[in-house]
Amino acid sequence: MPAKKSYLVLSALGEDRPGIVAQLSKAIFDLECSINDSRMTVLGGEFAVAMMIEGNWNALAKLASNCPSLEQQLGLKIMTKQTKGRKQEAELLPYEVDLVALDHPGIVHHLANFFSRRKINIEELATSSYAAAHTGSAMFSVHIVVSIPADVHIASLREEFMEFCDTMNLDAVLEPIKL
Repeated sequence: MPAKKSYLVLSALGEDRPGIVAQLSKAIFDLECSINDSRMTVLGGEFAVAMMIEGNWNALAKLASNCPSLEQQLGLKIMTKQTKGRKQEAELLPYEVDLVALDHPGIVHHLANFFSRRKINIEELATSSYAAAHTGSAMFSVHIVVSIPADVHIASLREEFMEFCDTMNLDAVLEPIKL
């Protein structure tokens, strides 16, 4: 009988510099654990990472207990939490939203509220700001992955979403993810 999988979520934040990923992944590899899922980015001058690490429970416990030492070595603030593998709930349909608009406060909040009120889970969300090519206007883009319950009428949802975007002056699309 195979051993039950154990998981640890690790998040870290610190001043960006070359080599952080190599050093952090070595600490994980040295304990015979593996990175199951991760997101890494640079925000301003800070490196941020969130990862789900898989391994036997005692190796994950050792990794968690080694965090103060890793924080010193890597110059990061590290937080860990034990977790379980994700259960597949009712049938969910993966959709993505891509949006561009003139930048203004509240865009993410209003989008999150739109989906939350409809019991649609946001799985991933990434934003960026940039200057428009010809005008230099402050622009904002959002990419969201949502899980829509299979019993939701997609055409009605799309119509509601487009009306919502029109009232907020947002240019967006809601499309199924092509696997």
